[in-house]
Amino acid sequence: MPKDLHELPKLRDSMSYLYVERARVEQEDAAIALWDADGRTPVPIAALAVLLLGPGTTITHAAVRALAENGCSIVWCGEEGVRCYAQGTGETRRAYRLLHQARQVCNDDLRREVVWRMYEMRFGYRLERDLSLNQVRGMEGARMRDAYAEASERYGVPWAGRRYNRQNWQQADPVNKALSAANACLNGVCHAAIVSGGYCTALGFVHTGKQLSFVYDIADLYKVELSIPMAFRVVAESTEDVASRARHALRDAFREHRLLKRILSDIDGLLGLGADTPDERGAGDVDADGAMPAALWEELWAAPLEEQHARHDP
Repeated sequence: MPKDLHELPKLRDSMSYLYVERARVEQEDAAIALWDADGRTPVPIAALAVLLLGPGTTITHAAVRALAENGCSIVWCGEEGVRCYAQGTGETRRAYRLLHQARQVCNDDLRREVVWRMYEMRFGYRLERDLSLNQVRGMEGARMRDAYAEASERYGVPWAGRRYNRQNWQQADPVNKALSAANACLNGVCHAAIVSGGYCTALGFVHTGKQLSFVYDIADLYKVELSIPMAFRVVAESTEDVASRARHALRDAFREHRLLKRILSDIDGLLGLGADTPDERGAGDVDADGAMPAALWEELWAAPLEEQHARHDP
């Protein structure tokens, strides 16, 4: 008999993800079906933002195609979602945001302004521009330590530091397991938002040098608000099955906070992108046909550097 599955929110209205391990994923009409030791579970594709595939999972070509056509990101990851090995693509075929992101990353002045705005968003107040980057990073480290200490005191969960062994997941204490699972889901959600908006996951501003650097940049904006308190709360309730319970609790929090719309809006604001972009002024409906040739390069696609600086002047 099919198992009941809680109704998942529509991707564009809120956020949803699903972690699957030791199962087979197949296409089934306008949905996918999960086959595991307990039987078959139907999952509506249109309601899913991210599918996290853990160890022991196989997926058919038809299922991958169906998920991609519905804008669902697919992430292949390690046990409990801790390590990411590969990911699928989102639904947009437009490149303007990626080009704008690359321009910001490659110009030292513009990149520095984005980094400053990211830290200001985390702190919740404007930073003095005479601070050095190392000073700001030290302030961020202190903020994170305070966040862990406050969550520990609030929920009565002992905290000895962020410690876990990537090679031996079971050695971690319950709160570190919950944090790893929660952060993996937060990374997956941010990854889905980044890709769906047409940005590049590798072009980070604070983090650099990895294929998911920008994912880490964006996920860090929400950890103190979402994943840290949620992980401590889950452990305070029970130390049993903390990873699974942390994923479910965080999924509810993402829905409540409507995180997908927030993420894309926050990224656009951080990178200085408004609604009136060349992307929206018409190069043809490239999303309607991913194989359609792109528009030819024109000067309007590349805003002068002076205009970029003016847009970001405080």
